[in-house]
Amino acid sequence: MARTHRATTGPADGRFLASGYPARSFEPRGLTGALAAVLWSIMIMSALIAVTFALPAHVRAQSMVDSLDLTSDEFTKADMSRAELEGALAKLKDGETLDLSGKRLNGLDLSGMDLTRTRLQAARINNAKFKDAKLDGVVLDAAWAIKSDFTNASFIGASLFQTQMLNAKIDGANFAHAMVGADMSRASVTNANFDNAILAPDLTNQSMGLMRGVLMSADLKGATFKGANLRRSALEFADLRGVDFEGADLSGAELAGADLTSANIAGANLEGADVDSAKLVDLKGADSAKGMDKLKNADKAIRN
Repeated sequence: MARTHRATTGPADGRFLASGYPARSFEPRGLTGALAAVLWSIMIMSALIAVTFALPAHVRAQSMVDSLDLTSDEFTKADMSRAELEGALAKLKDGETLDLSGKRLNGLDLSGMDLTRTRLQAARINNAKFKDAKLDGVVLDAAWAIKSDFTNASFIGASLFQTQMLNAKIDGANFAHAMVGADMSRASVTNANFDNAILAPDLTNQSMGLMRGVLMSADLKGATFKGANLRRSALEFADLRGVDFEGADLSGAELAGADLTSANIAGANLEGADVDSAKLVDLKGADSAKGMDKLKNADKAIRN
């Protein structure tokens, strides 16, 4: 079991800094602590993304973390316990946010917690439990959440930009209106809600042009993406059976090898979507879908 590193005590009066931490707690590890972790995550992921998007689709997801040591302290240990986190949240003043940027919370059971007043940018939350947790509006950009459990968690309006959620359990989670530029490859995301979420890359920013929602080989059965922006998102080999894409923008999306059996595409835009070897069987609302005559590799799709 990973040993937790307890925070040092602050002043005798128990005053908390604006970030929500006790004074002098969490001594930085190299450079400037949280800032160093944030910069490290962004640099590592930017480099990995640049390399992996040049690879064939079927090997991209695995290649993303091949060069990282996921058994190292950064991915396995915790800087604080649940009790310490609860205590820090309880002492927050009105309008304050507990800044956990770059902190290690690996392996913690934070199920059921209200974390809406936290910031988790570049945090290490691998193999952690967030079942039924509330993360509405929280910034999780560049966070590492590999193999974590987010069953029924709420991310309404949250920011998950470059968030690594590979092999995670995200069943029933709510990402409505969220920015989901996350990698959920091989994750279980059944019955999740992505209504009006944004998974498309920001093409106006050249340095961020490859940052998009990646759900390759993910299990998305029964999920809903009503009105979502999935433009150029990566959904190769995903299980999309029964998924509701009503009114969604799937233009240019990568759907090669995906199973869309009984998916609802009413009013959706699929112009330029790559459906090479995709299963387009018993689609609902196909008559009102846009761009069906402009699919990429349509002749290689599996149809009724």
